[in-house]
Amino acid sequence: MDEIERARAAIDAAHAADPDAEAGVAGEVRYAHRIEDWIRRLCGQPSPELLLAARAQHLERWAIPREEYPAGRGGYLRWRGAVHARQGDRARQLLTDAGCDATLAARVASLVSKSAPRDDPDAQALEDAACLVFLETELAAFAAEHPREKTIDILRKTWRKMSPAGQQAALGLTLPGPAQDLVRAALG
Repeated sequence: MDEIERARAAIDAAHAADPDAEAGVAGEVRYAHRIEDWIRRLCGQPSPELLLAARAQHLERWAIPREEYPAGRGGYLRWRGAVHARQGDRARQLLTDAGCDATLAARVASLVSKSAPRDDPDAQALEDAACLVFLETELAAFAAEHPREKTIDILRKTWRKMSPAGQQAALGLTLPGPAQDLVRAALG
């Protein structure tokens, strides 16, 4: 097993500790598979760094509970920043422990922590993949818990974060009727 395979196994082992499991599979393991699948579909031949960053996208996200931060947008943004920083640090640690060189570990940490420059193609691919997973697997549940206008606002923000290629992929998704209606309303 080379260092990339060891790093991937270490990330998956960390994901397996996710307390949210369905049918014996940790939620973050499912999420990692979905993100990585989208990266492969969007990028053709993604780099090992991008694939590892995709697997680590939500690395131990549960370690910092959202409830520890105030309600509202400000609290959410502080929580998200803390989560991203921790995920980047944790990814760097796992990769280094797996034998990956410091440059590769730093690159993955940069992507996972969302500290890569905005025009970084790998960072954009990761953002596209996360948005596509949200649309494909989380939108319906989100919409059921939030007012229609809030959901439409979130969809508009999601759309603006995506590249033209990501938007094109999103338009090709087969979504349930109500979710499709929300997307149409957001884009209309």
